[in-house]
Amino acid sequence: MRGTTVLPGTPCDAPRPGDPPVHRLELRLPDRVPFAAGGFDAMGPMSRAAYPHRHTFYEIVHVTEGSGTHVLDLERYEVRPPQLGVILPGQVHHWEGVRGLEGSLVLFTPEFLVGGPDDEELLRRLGERPWVDLDAATHERTSRLLGDLAEEYRHGADGFAGVLRSLLHVLLVRASRLPGGGGAGAPPRGLAEEFLRLARTAGTAGLSVRECAERIGVTPGHLTEVVRAATGRTPAALLRQERAREAQRLLVATGLPVRQVAARVGFDDAAYFCRFFRREVGCSPGRFRKDHDRRVPSIEPGGAGP
Repeated sequence: MRGTTVLPGTPCDAPRPGDPPVHRLELRLPDRVPFAAGGFDAMGPMSRAAYPHRHTFYEIVHVTEGSGTHVLDLERYEVRPPQLGVILPGQVHHWEGVRGLEGSLVLFTPEFLVGGPDDEELLRRLGERPWVDLDAATHERTSRLLGDLAEEYRHGADGFAGVLRSLLHVLLVRASRLPGGGGAGAPPRGLAEEFLRLARTAGTAGLSVRECAERIGVTPGHLTEVVRAATGRTPAALLRQERAREAQRLLVATGLPVRQVAARVGFDDAAYFCRFFRREVGCSPGRFRKDHDRRVPSIEPGGAGP
């Protein structure tokens, strides 16, 4: 899912029946930069949304005060400031039982990244460990950097977009250096990296390896060879992982019947989907939902913002 932006006041399209709301990033006039930074209050009430929702943009959150729980896909993270979190486009998240939640947010679309695919790869790797505790020194450095981002964004002086891109890149690199921050190992490059970006959007599309290869412009055999060398896994295995992950999100965050969840991830046959899900996850969709269901009774409508 690529990032999308809207002009102020533009209503978001209604999600498909049963789906979590989808929030898009609202562009600030007159500069229309696909970026926003500031505190929870500056970002508005949806920055503390207590209902499951998705973003079409990246969000980095620096929690400095408060208590409660941050729920991201299937995981629950206790709020114990100071902490740094990363939310990727397409993930389902919400805040649960929070009190006194304070800190800074940075919102941006992939197109805003100065490092392009390299920065996207950093974010993907950060997303593998999306909630990190900070020591005092790292907390102080992060606070200064996020303060600079918010100030540049707020004032919008000449050349501010370039400054924002550079500071954002610094933030991503520093975050990747944190223990568990996703900095270990060499990132996939070139063709493998392009496939991984496509695979992250394939959970709801049901794309095959052949279809992915056609979109990228290579043969399925060459794609398999390159991706296996870069990741240690085949493209087929990675696509199955993404479809199973999206099915888990829908089972946990929505009330969709299993047959509709199956259709949303590209299965026409609900029975075949159930066999696929059991093979990939280790239990039936019904059992998984019973064990993990965290749906919030009242789902508010989506809008532009966090």
